[in-house]
Amino acid sequence: MEVIELNHPLVTHKLTILRNKKTGTKEFREIISELSTILCYEAMKDAQLEEKEIETPICKMKGKNLNEDKYAFIPILRAGTGMLDGLIRVMPNAKIGHIGMYRNEETLKPVKYYYKTPKDLENREVIVLDPMLATGGSGIDTITTLKESGAKSIKFLCIIAAPEGIKNMQKIHPDVQIYTAAIDEKLNENGYIVPGLGDAGDRIFGTK
Repeated sequence: MEVIELNHPLVTHKLTILRNKKTGTKEFREIISELSTILCYEAMKDAQLEEKEIETPICKMKGKNLNEDKYAFIPILRAGTGMLDGLIRVMPNAKIGHIGMYRNEETLKPVKYYYKTPKDLENREVIVLDPMLATGGSGIDTITTLKESGAKSIKFLCIIAAPEGIKNMQKIHPDVQIYTAAIDEKLNENGYIVPGLGDAGDRIFGTK
């Protein structure tokens, strides 16, 4: 599937603030949430609506509602939780799961340590959250695990993506649509995105 990259002056403005190493924890966290909301809007463009009759202060009418119970947001711990508020803001009744992954600093491969998701994944639209799509290892492993649990419809939302991570993701999971605020230049020898914004988890939680 084609990668959906947000291309908007406001997004570019927000990304520039995020990338700046002088940006503090509070502002960094807030902008991650704001960009996540925008990504959510983009990812929900094809959402199915259900007709519902309501009454406005003027008259009765037939409106349309989104069945939020059909959606599951799955942040990859820990950085993915920094994106969660931005999605809950617009879909407060969606179900929430968590997958714990960390990257082995020597092999750069993901290691899973926690897994808890809503039931009936096969009947839900699953949206995986992780600020950085670098090598793609954590995202690929997360999606593989979700598919093994029955998930059939999965989207992946990230703030920054590297071409290498996109290529790896599309090779293993070509059916998963990727939404990102920006596609960066490359990965460096340490597996970090260039120019990137550093370690998203450390900057979100102020641990570095």
